[in-house]
Amino acid sequence: MLKKLAVSLVFAAGMLTHAAADTKMPFALDWKFEGPSAAYFAAIDNGHFAAEGLEVEISPGKGSLDAIPKIATGAFPIGFADINSLIKFLDQNPGAPVQAVMMVYDKPPFAVIGRESLGVSSPKDLEGKRLGAPPPDGAWAQFPAFASANGLDTSKITVEPVGFPTREPMLAEGNVDAITGFSFSSYLNLVRLGIPEEDIKVILMADHGLSLYGNAIVVNTEFAKENPEAVTGFLRAVAKGWNDVIADPDAGAAMVQKRNPAADAALEARRLRLAIDSNVVTDYTKANGMGGIDQARMEKALSQLAENYEFQNKPDMATIFSSEYLPTDGSLTLK
Repeated sequence: MLKKLAVSLVFAAGMLTHAAADTKMPFALDWKFEGPSAAYFAAIDNGHFAAEGLEVEISPGKGSLDAIPKIATGAFPIGFADINSLIKFLDQNPGAPVQAVMMVYDKPPFAVIGRESLGVSSPKDLEGKRLGAPPPDGAWAQFPAFASANGLDTSKITVEPVGFPTREPMLAEGNVDAITGFSFSSYLNLVRLGIPEEDIKVILMADHGLSLYGNAIVVNTEFAKENPEAVTGFLRAVAKGWNDVIADPDAGAAMVQKRNPAADAALEARRLRLAIDSNVVTDYTKANGMGGIDQARMEKALSQLAENYEFQNKPDMATIFSSEYLPTDGSLTLK
């Protein structure tokens, strides 16, 4: 009888483990599989999602404006997107069931990228120069606040609308003197085009007056309310994944290349390192761990967003960001 009971208990335990592993949480990225995606692949390959009883499949995206509606409609329960785009989305769609729950890019990658040989090394150098900016670009959307914070006379800057594929080539060819873009992407695109690295000057907006945050993990709030432990487990696994790739960016780049065979592993390792050093590991996250936000800074960020965007409603921080799902076991500490 005891033997039968023991066998039954083992079987039941196996069934529970199997059931937990079947908790599916498809994850929508904001962009294609590049270096900074490595942390999420590390959470799969190193067993962090599995340890939380989660089955996660990662899908590439076409930008935050593509990712956010996927979460809001429930097509995906969780994703990765720019919080500034989320703030605008919630203003335009009040009550939409989507919310940020974990800050990842404490500093956004919004940047102006210039060339020293073309006379652009600092914000003030932009006056009298030609700036190439794709109209849908996230960095270009923040340029008015950046210009205001740095006292730039925008009437002295010639802005040329450019396409995403032609942005870096135009700067490489000297057809414009600077461009707007994501720091880690535009920098390496210029390197691939043969521009000497010492000639490339990345002016990170977060280091020149902008208080904005960057990309965050966002959830469908209806899913989160029904599955709070799964969301917390997901965030804990993501934090562990980031610690893994911070410790070994080359291994992270190899995980990216496994999903994107056309990727250059060495290039993606560099892109990952740039994202880590400029966007993820900051003075704030070193002191406080990743995931959270500073309320005073966010309020300033909202006021800077208002320089570029006319709010239809007063922003409500309670609907924009919640820390209630963040793990409290120390897993958010950056090692």
